[in-house]
Amino acid sequence: MTDFIAELRWRGMLQDMTPGLADHLENGMASAYLGFDPTADSLHIGHLVGVMTLVHFQRAGHKPVALLGGATGMIGDPSFKSAERNLLDKATLDHNITCIQRQLAKFLAFEGRVQNSAELVNNYDWMSQFSFLDFIRDVGKFITVNYMMAKDSVKRRLEDGNGLSFTEFSYQLIQGYDFYHLWKNRGCSIQLGGSDQWGNIVTGTELIRKMAGGEAYALTVPLITKADGSKFGKTEGGNVWLDPEKTSPYAFYQFWLNVSDDDASKYIRIFTTLDQQTIEGLESTHRNEPHLRFLQKELATQVTSLVHGEQELEIAMKASEILFGKSSLEDLSVLDERTFLQVFDGVPIVEVTPKLLNEFQSVMDLLCYQSLIFPSKGEARKMIQGGGVSINKVKISDPNAPVSHLNLLQNKYLLVQKGKKNYYIVKVNQ
Repeated sequence: MTDFIAELRWRGMLQDMTPGLADHLENGMASAYLGFDPTADSLHIGHLVGVMTLVHFQRAGHKPVALLGGATGMIGDPSFKSAERNLLDKATLDHNITCIQRQLAKFLAFEGRVQNSAELVNNYDWMSQFSFLDFIRDVGKFITVNYMMAKDSVKRRLEDGNGLSFTEFSYQLIQGYDFYHLWKNRGCSIQLGGSDQWGNIVTGTELIRKMAGGEAYALTVPLITKADGSKFGKTEGGNVWLDPEKTSPYAFYQFWLNVSDDDASKYIRIFTTLDQQTIEGLESTHRNEPHLRFLQKELATQVTSLVHGEQELEIAMKASEILFGKSSLEDLSVLDERTFLQVFDGVPIVEVTPKLLNEFQSVMDLLCYQSLIFPSKGEARKMIQGGGVSINKVKISDPNAPVSHLNLLQNKYLLVQKGKKNYYIVKVNQ
């Protein structure tokens, strides 16, 4: 059993914890939970901090519990949100929970494969058994309004003038009861979460103390930001999702590959399970040759493999090399259509019909069609003879080569490379 707190500390993943937690963890295998509100049918990389906290907890020999908020997801956590979330119906939440459960199984060992196997629970299972009157009588009487109003997340919403509905105001009481329920029924003595959850978590420890005279503990991790202070996990296109249908493995790999040096050093500690010696060795290598981006490459490799698997990682790496390194027709052929179009996002597209494609007498006719790639046959011939033109990553040496010998990618695309950096896509509209 390893030291969970020390592990989080050197990784920069420890924000706050309640007194006595370190001693509690030394008494043997403990159980801790972390909650995820299923507001979408996929986690995004902002959730990965919490997921990795559970991963390290299990690797330290303790038992992790992932709580999916089938009940609290119907309300929405107001913590540091400027406006109330849209409320979701149960059918949508059930679908989201099923999808998230599959994603968590990639990170945590469930179903008794290890002694400290992870568990997944849904707070709808116990909260749905309460009537409103029972809840405010049996639970609400233990927490004062003054106590709830003192929470930073509540005060901020009241001070900024947006107000707070009773629905959102009740969230911390429901989350607090979750902790009490898991403490009482599953021996779960620790709640983990982001630093914005501190107020909600200690409401739970307070309920456990007042309702049962018990003792429980809290630990939070920092909210992750970029080196420039901006929000982590957002791109121009929105969230970076773990679902490959929402964010392709190629785009996911590229996100990590393109982080700054400072962020790479921080993220590789938080989002991988590499040990301290390995990470410090990578940092040393990176400092000697920063232009080779050793840290970013290892970070992107580790996280993409963890989330999407080795096969998708290999495709993402090949896709990256197509633009930035040497590649071949074989490398292009393994890309699905979505990845191919993402790799060449923004590249000019020349559209032709199958009939027109068959009418071209030579490759040069195709390249000079409507002067979209080359303005003249003379310029096209000169660049081809100089070895400056490739189609599907294959050099064209004969300007008069027949078009019929070209193989269409995905049965509809040709990739034309003009010089070192200029790409064009010929799309055959069926």
